[in-house]
Amino acid sequence: MPYWEKLMQTSKNKPVRIIVIGGGVSGLSAAHRLSELSAKSGLDTETIVLERSGRLGGMISSKVTDGLLIEGGPDSFITTKPWALDLCLRLGMESRLIETSDKSRRIFVARRDRLMPMPEGFSFAPTRLAPFVFSPLFSLRGKLRMSLDLVLPRRKSKEDESVESFFTRRLGSEAFNLIVQPLVSGIYGASPENLSVRAALPQFAEMEEKHGSLIMAMRMAAQSRNGVKTKDNTPRYNQFVSFREGMGELIDALASSLPEGDIQLNKPVKRIETAGNTWKILTNNNESIDADGVVIAVPTIYASGLVKGFDPLLGDYLSQIKYASSVVVNLLYKREDISHPLDGVGFVVPKIESLPISACSFSSLKFTGRAPPETVLLRCFMGEDISKEVHDKDDSYLSGAVHNKLSVLLGITSEPLFSMVKRNLQSMPQYAVGHLERIARINQRAERYPGMELAGNAYSGVGIPDCVRSGEEAAEKLFKHLERSSNKA
Repeated sequence: MPYWEKLMQTSKNKPVRIIVIGGGVSGLSAAHRLSELSAKSGLDTETIVLERSGRLGGMISSKVTDGLLIEGGPDSFITTKPWALDLCLRLGMESRLIETSDKSRRIFVARRDRLMPMPEGFSFAPTRLAPFVFSPLFSLRGKLRMSLDLVLPRRKSKEDESVESFFTRRLGSEAFNLIVQPLVSGIYGASPENLSVRAALPQFAEMEEKHGSLIMAMRMAAQSRNGVKTKDNTPRYNQFVSFREGMGELIDALASSLPEGDIQLNKPVKRIETAGNTWKILTNNNESIDADGVVIAVPTIYASGLVKGFDPLLGDYLSQIKYASSVVVNLLYKREDISHPLDGVGFVVPKIESLPISACSFSSLKFTGRAPPETVLLRCFMGEDISKEVHDKDDSYLSGAVHNKLSVLLGITSEPLFSMVKRNLQSMPQYAVGHLERIARINQRAERYPGMELAGNAYSGVGIPDCVRSGEEAAEKLFKHLERSSNKA
């Protein structure tokens, strides 16, 4: 065979190379989906994941120490959004999933140094009449104001508004201050006064548009869920699930599903260059990697710097998404030293209470296998408004401040047996008012580069299912483009 024919044959057999930048759940989900698609098609691909740090998982961090299972980031994922659960089933992890305890799933609200149960069936708005009417959490005036939602007219404007504006307008300030604000802050790590309702909680904006009343819409939704069976009689999971050995199992399973050598740690990327249909990935140690496609699955505060060399405007759009930091404090106590019955999964703290914590999960009661018998592991979050001054305090100061307040709320009579503080710096994207328009501009600009896809929690959802969906959708779009390019060649 002539040399030039051998050269063409070698080039034809060369796999399509895809670089995934970022080893969090979005990036790993993208890499796994690319592997699945490659196995089903005739396109031979090589996918390499570049992670800037020495570990995978991003915010997901599970650590086993002294018989404790400590979660430094999310401790579960929601099943009503199907993407994470579907991924787990495809990975063969069904036997590893565990559900929240059946004993009690209620949530408390910290109010004037007491824990008061959130009325049964109350989720942003009341869905059951009796528990709401007889709840001591709300004043009579607050209850009457919430009831006005049944008769208040719809908002005619389609313009975006903040979560605070939306829920205060529909349900009043008391419902917002005591329920909506702490719940939303716990989910998004953001102040509801700046958070976009159409980006963060679009279902509620849709409820108002369709039904007028949030209370009526949520009652109808709750009634329709009762008795619903899943397809093919498959198990119906609780709303929140985790893994026997923590959320880190998902990261380990994704990493194990990829060929050995396809994940490279301690490989921060400095910038990306493009020339026609090819990409050049430049790392901080001046290594250059050529690629046919790239998935950028890192926070936009980093992604903006990667793309600004070939598209300054896209880099500017990405940099407009701001991030907040958080602190998770895990504390272990003897069960006998806590007087509160702990008959729930945890509590939230309204901002108006001015406490050093925004929420607390009864971690070892919520999921089994988190702590030794006769002990209780509590997982506390310091609020979204945590100042840099407080954030920079040492671990003993932060755990002490949390312990002091827990002692009052839960009747704790001893010092903790164990404490661990986890700081998540610049980890939570802020979906500010106008976020959807901002994302539309980013997407429109990014579409100029069909060999590049963006993924992560900064775009269309901050939860683990949203990150899985983002990574998988990015992989599917990129794979279709590469298949078309390969067929043309």
